[in-house]
Amino acid sequence: MTRVSGFNSPLLVGFEHVERLLDRVQKSQAEGYPPYNIEQLGETRLRITLAVAGFAEEDLSVSVEENQLVIRGRQQTDDGERLFLHRGIAARQFQRAFVLAEGMEILGASLENGLLHVDLDRPVPEPRVRQIRITSQDGQARVDAGVRRAIDVADREGDPV
Repeated sequence: MTRVSGFNSPLLVGFEHVERLLDRVQKSQAEGYPPYNIEQLGETRLRITLAVAGFAEEDLSVSVEENQLVIRGRQQTDDGERLFLHRGIAARQFQRAFVLAEGMEILGASLENGLLHVDLDRPVPEPRVRQIRITSQDGQARVDAGVRRAIDVADREGDPV
């Protein structure tokens, strides 16, 4: 079966990683446990909250793997000592992954009343403009005088051009 990609335009250069991210997100959408919320706390702050009733702090792990926030839960069970007449509360393990945008920072995680909160921040990047030197076939740089002065200033300040 051939897969049609929306990223096969010649104008989208270097976006293969975005396509892989979308594939990863699509595969993880089938997971339904544990339920979660994502809320915006401020202009750049987010909070992911997972319902993890029955899990202790030592049963949970929060990590960043490549560009994914991965939350795992594994309860320690003592089934040998307990006899259940009815077991409606499953002690099952889970893994929930969230693909993070570039530049996202994890501020921390806290467990409160059966809810695991993970706070994130996305600092606003400063816009950056770079001038690219144009060279002729004989190797001589051809840049107008005003741009050359800006390049010379940037070179003295150590900024890459």
